[in-house]
Amino acid sequence: MVDQLNGTLFPDGPVEWLHAPNLRALAGRSTRFANTYTGSPLCAPGRASFMSGQLPRRTRVYDNAAEFASDIPTYAHHLRAAGYATTLSGKMHFVGPDQLHGFEERLTTDIYPADFGWTPDYDKPGERIDWWYHNLGSVKGAGVAEITNQLEYDDEVAFNAVRKVYDLGRRLEQRPWMLTVSFTHPHDPYVARQKYWDLYADCEHLSPQVAPIAYEDQDAHSQRLMDACDFRALDITEDDIRRSRRAYFANISYVDDKIGEVLEALRGTRQVDNTIIVFASDHGDMLGERGLWFKMNFFEGSARVPLMIAAPGLPAGRIDTPISTMDLTPTLCDLAGISLDRIAPWTDGETLVPLANGHERTSPVRIEYAAEGSVAPMVCLREGRWKYTRCAADRGQLFDIANDLNELTNLIDDPAYAETQTRLAAMAAEYWDLGAYDSEVRASQARRHVVYGALRNGAYYPWDFQPLQQASERYMRNHMDLNVLEESKRFPRGE
Repeated sequence: MVDQLNGTLFPDGPVEWLHAPNLRALAGRSTRFANTYTGSPLCAPGRASFMSGQLPRRTRVYDNAAEFASDIPTYAHHLRAAGYATTLSGKMHFVGPDQLHGFEERLTTDIYPADFGWTPDYDKPGERIDWWYHNLGSVKGAGVAEITNQLEYDDEVAFNAVRKVYDLGRRLEQRPWMLTVSFTHPHDPYVARQKYWDLYADCEHLSPQVAPIAYEDQDAHSQRLMDACDFRALDITEDDIRRSRRAYFANISYVDDKIGEVLEALRGTRQVDNTIIVFASDHGDMLGERGLWFKMNFFEGSARVPLMIAAPGLPAGRIDTPISTMDLTPTLCDLAGISLDRIAPWTDGETLVPLANGHERTSPVRIEYAAEGSVAPMVCLREGRWKYTRCAADRGQLFDIANDLNELTNLIDDPAYAETQTRLAAMAAEYWDLGAYDSEVRASQARRHVVYGALRNGAYYPWDFQPLQQASERYMRNHMDLNVLEESKRFPRGE
């Protein structure tokens, strides 16, 4: 899993101009879902939806500081209950004291805080919180560095994941296993190592396809996002935009290398043939399209993500039907032979196995957003060629994605599409009670503001995951037999 990877760059595996040989090779043997959408275009809500197969309104992970409750089953719980050893290396942005959510073992800490400090406040619309809100400093400061906070983290994630694959490859663990490897790149800041930066010196895709739209011509939510990102504070030039996109593409190549290290360990330990490999992201990045950056909206660059699955029983090829990252939990369970009757009550998704084998999908894709930059919950339906957005605070949106991929023509008031708009509006009304949803979000925010203020008063006990390093159980120690140790740690043995 990667972070903030724009799905329009993966229409059928990585676009041909990206330097991503490992992902390209994986795509060649994968079922590739070209129109995959996140459950919510923000880290913590999107990841909770991906793990549980539930929309944010059900998980109550509305934003990046909302607790992921321990009683919500995840794919890690389902697989663990079925006998799998479950391990996490990397980011999941779990908020709350439970930092495992079904994983038996976690190899790294997270890169982001686990407490309620980043809680938005619907009672203060338009308020900008400088110390944690996104700003365009990531764009203005784009360029080259050999080490950053983000690079340090992903180097650690890859190192621990590779070491775990080798441990599993020794066959000392008799159970089947599941490993989630979750990188933070290509998430901003847009800073890349020189060798990856150099790959894109002559890239022809450093300027957005859609030029910046003037603030007054943006839709209401996009205006709020521009305000939330404090767009007036910095003068963003064409060169800043090009450098940001170049670093972003470079970091796709960086994370491709890291994924390659994990896959090489899998190949070296002869575990490829019976291992299902999934590649996904939590949400996308607008990358300057329309003058917008990061995520937090339902436009294609933000809400659409890559998804590829290499698995026995799934034919390699491209699937264009819109699907959701929430479909991954029932899909993984289906591929692992776990009864979907047990999974069904706990998911808003559906298994992708029938779709991959030629059957039709009948339900629309649902997306929600209720975090910073919004003033009321926003919901979205993606069905066939249509994308329909609804929010109590804003004018609705209807786009024909098949003919308007850049979403420049809002058809919501066009009489020629009145029947489609009416049908999708009725469908949305069946799925969502926006008034009740709004009340639930406001109540959650209010509770968390009280709790966070109290817990930061006096001695502070962190919820952040603290990896346990048992050095006395590693390498050779005198409670071990050296001969047994050397034999057991070698794979292949006797060659």
